[in-house]
Amino acid sequence: MTLVKLTATALALAAVSATAATARDQIRIVGSSTVFPFSTAVAEQFGKTTDFATPVVESTGSGGGLKLFCSGVGTEHPDITNASRRMKEKEFKLCADNGVTEVTEAVVGFDGIVVANSKDGPRFELTRAQLVEALAANGPLPTNWSEIDPSLPAIKIEVLGPPPSSGTRDAFEELVMHEGCEDTDKVECEGVTVREDGVYVEAGENDNLIVSKLEANPNALGIFGFSFLDQNADKIQGAVVDGVEPTFENIADGEYPVSRSLYFYIKNAHVGVVPGLQEYANEFLSDAASGEEGYLIDKGLIPLAEDKHDEIADNVANLTPMTGNEWQ
Repeated sequence: MTLVKLTATALALAAVSATAATARDQIRIVGSSTVFPFSTAVAEQFGKTTDFATPVVESTGSGGGLKLFCSGVGTEHPDITNASRRMKEKEFKLCADNGVTEVTEAVVGFDGIVVANSKDGPRFELTRAQLVEALAANGPLPTNWSEIDPSLPAIKIEVLGPPPSSGTRDAFEELVMHEGCEDTDKVECEGVTVREDGVYVEAGENDNLIVSKLEANPNALGIFGFSFLDQNADKIQGAVVDGVEPTFENIADGEYPVSRSLYFYIKNAHVGVVPGLQEYANEFLSDAASGEEGYLIDKGLIPLAEDKHDEIADNVANLTPMTGNEWQ
């Protein structure tokens, strides 16, 4: 009798799952605020040029998006998550623990993390070591930039940036706080963290909001992806970091020191269930979108080399799943 009851319950759950699978006809995408404008552009193009509904894209931050994405299989969960850093091994395991056992990873291009301010303010030339000295919780805790170096402006240090849930924050801490720490003897590098005394202001996941706040406060600096600098070049200016300007060419060439890869992740179990999911992913990795002459380049995406782009596009077309060896 117990076996019969369990079987009946399993069949009922399967029926509910099958009903839910047909209940959503729009792709749901979450994740990185940096990848958001690129993903949105692809979604809009996809909606205009196919018979599928335009995907819904939400900016939740890389960490928040991966948490939602890995929470389970079923149309109540997202189909794709964007990320401005690679999925962490613990997130991959979280996915597996929740039944998300086949995930395809796609690198779509590169982006630089810029430190920028209003064009009405002074132009900054900074080293990563100086940024560490300004922002480290266990550093000298200066209040003005000129305390770090007399050549810097004698203005209050105020930096608006992303919260810990953001992939941009993760990448900034790795590429600036950790790597830059090696070039200063004023900060203990082990366990270096961003100060929490009001000098660094967590401004949320909306990078456009940071841009608007910089316009209102010309002395403040903001941290966000290059694409937002590129799209607002009439209002804000990027700081030179380690002697290199944050330009498209310098990021593409690998000269700009604060740059990272951009990703999205596909929940393979939803392909064939949510209409258009495979087709949307193919569009994102098409030459027309993310190729060297694609429409995303006009929005600030730094493209992959052609052979690498083709390799990633093939992986997406074939839904090649991650193996768990990516962190070896």
